[in-house]
Amino acid sequence: MNALSQGEIPLRVTHNDTKINNVMLDADTMDGVCVIDLDTVMPGSALFDIGDALRTGANNAAEDEADLSRVSVNTEFFGAFVRGFIEGTEGSLTDREKALIVRGFWTLTYEQTMRFLTDYLNGDTYFKVNYDGHNLVRTRSQAALLTDIERKWDELETIVAGIE
Repeated sequence: MNALSQGEIPLRVTHNDTKINNVMLDADTMDGVCVIDLDTVMPGSALFDIGDALRTGANNAAEDEADLSRVSVNTEFFGAFVRGFIEGTEGSLTDREKALIVRGFWTLTYEQTMRFLTDYLNGDTYFKVNYDGHNLVRTRSQAALLTDIERKWDELETIVAGIE
């Protein structure tokens, strides 16, 4: 947010809930047809969309995995997604945005961890839950992902730096 407010990175149109279940896929080809859930679209940073997509897609486990030993960053997916995002934006991402990708991944994961915890403490009034304590399980799972992002930080930065 500091980089955005200080003009270090551009303000862009962002989806703010970027994950695979918000993309309609063709049933036969599995090609992306369109993006859905557009009620969250607003001005923001591309790092919001990259970070949240990585939070859900680069995790080897579901966001509500109870077995925390299964929660980890899939560095192969991380690299493929970042490469695809950079190539798909056809050079429009700035060098500063690229340099902040890992920070964006960590920040969006941290934010979602706090949102799950807050909802749990408030009696599960925002996120749909499937059982008592579901948001607490989500909180722990996302906290485990944060820990793995921190553990792999240098490796993730190296992956991003190697993408042209």
